[in-house]
Amino acid sequence: MESGRRAAAGRNQMLLPPPPIQRFKYSKRVMLKSILDREDEGLAIVGQRVAVGGWVNSRKERAEADDASSPTRPAQADDEVLVQYVPFLRPISKDKHTIVYLLINDGSCITNLQLVMDSSMSVPGQVVTVGNSILVEGVLRGTWTGTKRVVELIVEKLLHVGAVDLKTYPLAKPQTSLPFLRDHLHLRPRFITIGSVARIRSSLTCACHAFFNDLGMIHVHMPIITSVATGSQSQRFQVTTLLDTSDQGHVDLEAFKAAVQEKRSRIKELRRGRNNKEALTAAKEDLEKSKELVRVLEERQKTATVYVGDVKLSEDFFGRAVYLSTSAGLHLESYACGLSGVYTIGPVFRADESQSGKKLAEMWMVEVELAFAELEDVMNCAEDLLRSLCYSLLATAGNDLKFAATNIDGDCIKRLQSITPRPFDRITYSNALRILNQVKDRSFLTQAVWGADLSEEHESYLADDYFENPVIVYEFPQEIKPFYARGNANGITVSAFEIIAPKVGVLARGSQKEERLDVIRKRIEEVGLPEEQFDWYMDLRKHGSVKRSGFSLEFEKMVMMATGITDAEDAIPFPRARGDAKL
Repeated sequence: MESGRRAAAGRNQMLLPPPPIQRFKYSKRVMLKSILDREDEGLAIVGQRVAVGGWVNSRKERAEADDASSPTRPAQADDEVLVQYVPFLRPISKDKHTIVYLLINDGSCITNLQLVMDSSMSVPGQVVTVGNSILVEGVLRGTWTGTKRVVELIVEKLLHVGAVDLKTYPLAKPQTSLPFLRDHLHLRPRFITIGSVARIRSSLTCACHAFFNDLGMIHVHMPIITSVATGSQSQRFQVTTLLDTSDQGHVDLEAFKAAVQEKRSRIKELRRGRNNKEALTAAKEDLEKSKELVRVLEERQKTATVYVGDVKLSEDFFGRAVYLSTSAGLHLESYACGLSGVYTIGPVFRADESQSGKKLAEMWMVEVELAFAELEDVMNCAEDLLRSLCYSLLATAGNDLKFAATNIDGDCIKRLQSITPRPFDRITYSNALRILNQVKDRSFLTQAVWGADLSEEHESYLADDYFENPVIVYEFPQEIKPFYARGNANGITVSAFEIIAPKVGVLARGSQKEERLDVIRKRIEEVGLPEEQFDWYMDLRKHGSVKRSGFSLEFEKMVMMATGITDAEDAIPFPRARGDAKL
């Protein structure tokens, strides 16, 4: 009897209906991930009628077979890598219709869905092709590609087609590259690589909030505009309403001239390559536009009246000098001194002249402040956060990570997997110098010396070669760390740390904050900061001071480490860098 009950239970389990399709709550369509990201890859819901929408990535045609049950050609992996335009083909015979195969994607997942439709289904005056947006209704059907069974949609109703101008649509061109797409920021989310990076970035953001929420920490929104002048003046963006933006005399003409030279160099490189005529043509057109802009600016500058007198800050919008924030840490510290554990995720701005592909003028930071915490506590928190982010990505972003491993960096999944189980090594700054100065099998462009920041090549050696894992370096010289880092008893080093990660270098920075009023006042004076701007900051030491620590994690670098993307401009939706602020 027992065996009979088990057999019956097995039969009942086999008869259970498949999980229902999850329809998007605020639209009449089904998101493609609800079909293609299921464990059964949509095969268990074959026969169901659905409405789907998206953007067309490719179009192919063939004459309708005599046998209507013959297998159709489903989406292939190669179709997910490049967006290709296949010209419209006319029917072979007047007596037969042409079957159209469209690959569409709505951005919800990495995989395209193949639509199968009769060529007679169209909008008057339009042919559905690459770049169109499309909304259709039809029935899901299983088909074979080689030995694998996949799902496709047999279209019965064409509900909407968004027009496209193929002559100017940039994604219709072959050999679309990431550098090329940076000139088309508004359209590049449709490119499969950028879409995948965007979903990974979203997953990381959600994972950050989940990590801190589980700890009972409070998310606080921090200001972007601040009167606190931290960092060197050359690295701050000042905010003012006193300058007339129509006065071209204020334009940095030299920056535009430098850009022209860079574009000329780019054209020389393309000519040497001899394999991308379209990119060369586009580069020449861009150069001519830039040269014309420089000519116009030079003419305007000859007649422009440039205001060189002192700006009257009392007449400015805020009545004082204000800047775009270079860090939310100081403001966040004030909330930590009332709410204990707080964090924020937001942009910071630095006028960095570096040409490194890892730095931007606008970056996003995860910043954390913990009251009643010392250096080791905050190092543990930063390590746990990084480990948690890697674990979460592996658990929730598998398909996008597989795509990144295939098309961007073959080691990205292994890198994330190696971080999750293994504790980070921890070494002092002095020991880091010792390791670097004992290297015999390579030479560094800059020597690792006391009192200097570690260079990118030093960081790469420590994380990628020596430890092959993130490493925490702590106890830095006082002169290379912010004034608020707590001084150690030796009077030489401070309680500060950096997490150096493979592929990206310094991923997180932090310190225990100086809680002693007399010491922080002395440090502000030593570094030459205006004391009146920090009266409020010293008040935190006057009224209920407590030991506290914090850190910041560079979000773009986290995305780069996870995906293998090599340029930060491709890790953020709308990059801002020196001489480049499109849109």
